[in-house]
Amino acid sequence: MVYTRYQAHGPGDQPGSRAGSPLWLSLDSGGPGGMVRAMGGGESHSSVGRKEEIMERFFAVAGAVAAMIGVIVGAFGAHGLQGRVTPADLEIFETGVRYHMYHALGLFVVAWVASRWPSGATTVAGWLMIFGIVVFSGSLYTLVLTGQRWLGAVTPVGGLALVAGWAALGWAVLRS
Repeated sequence: MVYTRYQAHGPGDQPGSRAGSPLWLSLDSGGPGGMVRAMGGGESHSSVGRKEEIMERFFAVAGAVAAMIGVIVGAFGAHGLQGRVTPADLEIFETGVRYHMYHALGLFVVAWVASRWPSGATTVAGWLMIFGIVVFSGSLYTLVLTGQRWLGAVTPVGGLALVAGWAALGWAVLRS
């Protein structure tokens, strides 16, 4: 979203009159469905779409942080666990990293969808992906590192959250 401020002046404008007050144009050049919204006088760009902009940025930053952690955990698994855990456990750990990274990128998709079609469903999708990464991948990491096999029963809860996140994201796009 791009905000541009224009000062509207006309003949006979007096200092302090509403006629000379700033006009904000909100430009969304996201393709054929792009929009222009004019806001006059007392409105400012910060009062329009501020919540949506915060969510866009939040999920983009969450995606970046999740991807960074995924790279670190993946490197730890590749270099620190080889020879210390069984090949089967290493494969489990790699599955956790793979889904971690898929859904870190998914958070960038959530941020993009939030910028195009903001809705509550988009926000729900982002939180479900974050929860799913923590529970699905986190349970697999912990299972391998601690040997606590009962954590395998927790993993599907995270998987369901990931699936629900993608479903909510699709719903958000369809509803818009």
